[in-house]
Amino acid sequence: MSRLAIKICGLSTPDTVGAAVRAGASHVGFVHFAKSPRHVEADQIQALAAHAGGTIERVAVLVDPTDEMLGELIATGVLTALQLHGAESPQRVAAIRQRFGLPVWKAISVKTRADIDAASAYAGAADLLLFDAKTPDGAALPGGMGLRFDWTLLRGLNIASPWGLSGGLSPDNAAEAVRITGARLIDVSSGVESAPGIKSVDKIMAFCKAVSQC
Repeated sequence: MSRLAIKICGLSTPDTVGAAVRAGASHVGFVHFAKSPRHVEADQIQALAAHAGGTIERVAVLVDPTDEMLGELIATGVLTALQLHGAESPQRVAAIRQRFGLPVWKAISVKTRADIDAASAYAGAADLLLFDAKTPDGAALPGGMGLRFDWTLLRGLNIASPWGLSGGLSPDNAAEAVRITGARLIDVSSGVESAPGIKSVDKIMAFCKAVSQC
């Protein structure tokens, strides 16, 4: 990635998609996971993507998806990448990438340095690793809960894969996160919301402005 990339995730309305585009985000994310307050169906993703234009990447966020589910989403013709946020193995990630022909991101849940070290198993299987905060045992959602991990764990990271940072980011701490980790992609969801699943246009604009000044 030649510049600092920004992904606004969990979008569900045309106005917030438009805000992400206007603010200079490089990626928009659409969550397709029924338990999430940000869940959108395939036809909604198709409609929302029309507001993104052709210059911004459009990512579907999924949790242990079946091939049938993936096929339905890809058939919309609007996605440019798939983000896997479940317990998908490196083998499953590689199989999805090969079968469906789109770049695949793999979210890595982090609590300790050991979690980051274990991510090397996905190098070569995933196109990008997304380090996110590990949720509590038994949590209904694998992400999007506003949690953050110790960002200093990523200092000096040497891994054979592009990677990004997620979890607990907001307009107030985005610059700090970039400074500490050196991440080249920053992914935000709950940090630009006024309530769970409700994105704020003002917060999207503020987040993108903060990151763009890094």
